[in-house]
Amino acid sequence: MVAGAGSGRQDALFEDAVAGCAPDVRADALAGFASVVLDIPTRSLSEPFAYAVPEPLGHAAAVGSTVLVTFGSRPAVGYVIARSEALGQLSGAEALDPARVRPIRSVLAPPAFDGPSADIALWMAREYVASPSECLRLFLPPGAAPRLKRGEDGAYRLDRPQAKPASARWVSLTEEGRSFVPDARARRQRQLVEALACGPVTTRELNVLYTDMSAAIRALERRGVVRVEERRAWRGLDDGTTLSSAQSVPPAELTRGQREALAAIDEELELRRGGVVLVDGVTGSGKTEVYLSAIERVLARGEGACVLVPEISLTAQTVGRFRTRFGSRVAVFHSRLSAGERLDQWDMVRTGAARVVVGARSALFCPLENPGIIIIDEEHEQSYKQGSSPRYHAREVACEMARRRGIPVVLGSATPSAEARFRAASGSFRGQPWRLVSMPERPGGARLPSVIVSDLRREFSGGSRSMFSRELYDGLMEVVERREKAVILHNRRGFAPFLMCRECGCVPTCRHCSTALTYHERTHSLECHTCGASYRVRPYPEPGSACPKCGSRYLAKMGLGTQQVEDALRALLPDDVAVIRMDADSTRGKDGHKKLLEEFDAAECAVLLGTQMIAKGLDFPEVTLAAVVMADYALKMPDFRAGERAFDLLEQLAGRSGRGERPGSVIIQTYLPHDPVIRAVSAHDRSVFCDYDAAQRSEALYPPYVRLARVVATGRREDDVRAYLRTLVQALRPDLAASAGKAGDAIDSSLPQVLGPVPCVIERANDRFRHHFLIKAALDFDLSAPLARALAGHPAPIGVSVSVDVDPYDLM
Repeated sequence: MVAGAGSGRQDALFEDAVAGCAPDVRADALAGFASVVLDIPTRSLSEPFAYAVPEPLGHAAAVGSTVLVTFGSRPAVGYVIARSEALGQLSGAEALDPARVRPIRSVLAPPAFDGPSADIALWMAREYVASPSECLRLFLPPGAAPRLKRGEDGAYRLDRPQAKPASARWVSLTEEGRSFVPDARARRQRQLVEALACGPVTTRELNVLYTDMSAAIRALERRGVVRVEERRAWRGLDDGTTLSSAQSVPPAELTRGQREALAAIDEELELRRGGVVLVDGVTGSGKTEVYLSAIERVLARGEGACVLVPEISLTAQTVGRFRTRFGSRVAVFHSRLSAGERLDQWDMVRTGAARVVVGARSALFCPLENPGIIIIDEEHEQSYKQGSSPRYHAREVACEMARRRGIPVVLGSATPSAEARFRAASGSFRGQPWRLVSMPERPGGARLPSVIVSDLRREFSGGSRSMFSRELYDGLMEVVERREKAVILHNRRGFAPFLMCRECGCVPTCRHCSTALTYHERTHSLECHTCGASYRVRPYPEPGSACPKCGSRYLAKMGLGTQQVEDALRALLPDDVAVIRMDADSTRGKDGHKKLLEEFDAAECAVLLGTQMIAKGLDFPEVTLAAVVMADYALKMPDFRAGERAFDLLEQLAGRSGRGERPGSVIIQTYLPHDPVIRAVSAHDRSVFCDYDAAQRSEALYPPYVRLARVVATGRREDDVRAYLRTLVQALRPDLAASAGKAGDAIDSSLPQVLGPVPCVIERANDRFRHHFLIKAALDFDLSAPLARALAGHPAPIGVSVSVDVDPYDLM
């Protein structure tokens, strides 16, 4: 730690912009000292700075508060992560001279996090080679962190957040008003008094009932009949749903697997050792009921709960179930909330109005008072990995939080990740206890669906050119005849994955990226799903179609997208069968997922077609058919996790069928019927794939048997990117070798090893070239420290950006 030093001169314009700044103070007017992390996202500022706390700010400058300080000759925003009365008591500040320590100038925002949260943020910064400020921002109110901006005149100004807390005006009768009788001619006043007779009402509700009541409210307020108060309001609570699956009724009796899972969770709650319980339950086995029952026990102990779900599409269903059980004590976080709604939900948690948090990975950082349990549903999902810095994995951060606070983590999945299965089989990971609980049965005697593999090779050789095999066609007709519902997966949005000229073979690619463009029929456009660029086009046989390379008219649509499958389904099925498409294009608006699911739920007979978002967690008892149009897209991706992701997706899809009293079936269309993934799903036998996959990973040294780190450099000049990564690798190799010698023997004498640098699979994106290298190391090896040292000693040159991904999930 270093002292917060500076000249002490303050620009007059900045003085006006930040009112209330404290002047320089004497040493005898101090309330102590503070460790402050500056809000400057750079790896070079990896340590906090020491600042003095003036007496007037003694209480306000608490841990978690946002403060204004002087850094060098400029103002800066920072976050207090520790306080002490003496400078020497701050970690790393023992050798500092108190006379050189600058004071905190003002407090900009009250505390948003506590000491344990600050410790987690610093751990994340070290673990994921990120700046401490980036990690601390995760714990701040959504959209509410003040920022300093430098204007064209050179002056710094405080940019206040746009998201503001909401309030509502409540009207209630006073004691005198309870006996007040309005004049017979004062109709509006009479309506107001009658509306308030049962209790306080908001002005918004009164206006909805009686149009504008402001005049009547003002008149009766002057007479002392009514009282008007401003109260904190919570946006984001009016998200009710008509989904039948959003109701939660406790079952009369739990299954054996549910009882065993709850017993394991109860034991971890009592032991307070921060253990992890992996609930491995088949689809439809009642894992959500386990979560709800566990939370009831945690709430009874006066503690709170955090529940993570991977998909926005699951939010309406999941939140509905939790609010059915726990009422308004549930706060919700997901990306479709507005900035104001997210702020209000965050405040609900901070004030204790909500004790259960449900949401995506960011919900993990809510200021939950006295947390007692963390639950991660569908723990295998890749969406729990953050795609931008800090590139954390929610499972790993949750486990660290649990270890430090002594609370359990519950991981649930029908297809647990290879990492989770490996750790549970080992019994511990990094000194943290792990245990496995199996839930192999569905409640109420419901059976797993039968699986039919439709060999598309046989369909083709038999002369069929339809996208629907005979088995899938017959299955759909049976659904229509019985007036049931079907779910069809096709994991390619748009109308066609790409266009191709049949004369010269040209495939139009994005001008800014090295990716093929996807054709969207509705808008007659080619869209880049990497950078979002869009180009107008007319494919064959429309007039004006032309190849961009040779000018030929025969620019044909190749492959299938969800829009094309939707058109084929509408042509195939009767008009009274609802066909609902659910993908990234059809769910862009707010509540887009919820509205489509409600439409599917309300229909008598319907087909839900969509990308992977429809394959996870959805619970519709009327669904008796689940199908995948083309299972092979996911099998041959250039990624060692491709098989695992394909198995997870197909197994989860299969679980959407037959969840009610009627038996279900699954149809998988594929050109690769003998692939281990297809065989495992068709037999409902995970070991068929997992044993094969484990052998492949162990031999090739991939997780869960080793650790990985990926370093990606991007820039407009490819030579600069390549040269910088070569320099970084040359600096890393001797450091890795020295660190390995200190750590002891590895599982393989070749570890740690550096692979690359080489171009990324997506070599160019947004007009920037992308190259990367990969590091493999033993599980107990500290990858982060050598990487941090190499980056500190060799910062990226101007025009080149570098990112570090420890334990990466995306290798493209």
